[in-house]
Amino acid sequence: MKPWIKKTLMGLFGASIAVGGLTACSSSHHHRGPMSAEKMSEVRGKVVERVSSKLNLNDAQKQKLNALADKMEAQRTAFMGKATDPRAEMQAIVSGDKFDRARAQTLLEEKTRAVRTNSPEVINALADFYDSLNSEQQQKVRDLMQRRKGWTGRV
Repeated sequence: MKPWIKKTLMGLFGASIAVGGLTACSSSHHHRGPMSAEKMSEVRGKVVERVSSKLNLNDAQKQKLNALADKMEAQRTAFMGKATDPRAEMQAIVSGDKFDRARAQTLLEEKTRAVRTNSPEVINALADFYDSLNSEQQQKVRDLMQRRKGWTGRV
């Protein structure tokens, strides 16, 4: 087999793996697609309650945690954009006989813009929450983050 054919086939194989990985990761909840607003609210409530419980937060700290959750939810919504099916976006990029580079670049720019625009608010909300914790709570956050699953994962 000629070297350029091997390289082409390997490139296509690698691209298909990359697209498959991106498609699989693009859905928020296994293969069922993005979470509905109701499911997102339910998960958010559980996470906020769990963090509040683990850190023994007072009411002011819970308010800051909820503000952080609001900002993160707004970031997620902006990142997801108007598309309801990220998998369909990726499929559309590879639907033709050639990879739609312009559409892929536009998609990347939209996602990057959403992250860049909303990140300062998320960082400020996270900083406000973290700074409201006492030194014992801050140490607990650092300890929990050292674990493999992060501070919201099961311990």
